[in-house]
Amino acid sequence: MTQREANRSARLAARIEPDALAIVKRAAEIQGRSVSEFVVTAARDAAARTIEETEIFRLSVAGQRAFAEAILDPPAPSQGLAKAFAAHRRLIREVR
Repeated sequence: MTQREANRSARLAARIEPDALAIVKRAAEIQGRSVSEFVVTAARDAAARTIEETEIFRLSVAGQRAFAEAILDPPAPSQGLAKAFAAHRRLIREVR
């Protein structure tokens, strides 16, 4: 991506109910921003939170300990998992 492409902006259009627009306008005024700037910032912040919530998981101390122990000393595969591995191997051999 060139610097020129990186500096370009795209247009986003949305419909908003009058009472919601009034709230957004008021919030933008309080922050000294334009409505457009306020909406873009709020949308970007909400998008970042949504992505973080799906990509980052938090565990209690006990959960962290259990997770680390499972990685360092995993349990033996169950009978069902062993059957699934065998079925997968057969399937892959048939495809090749």
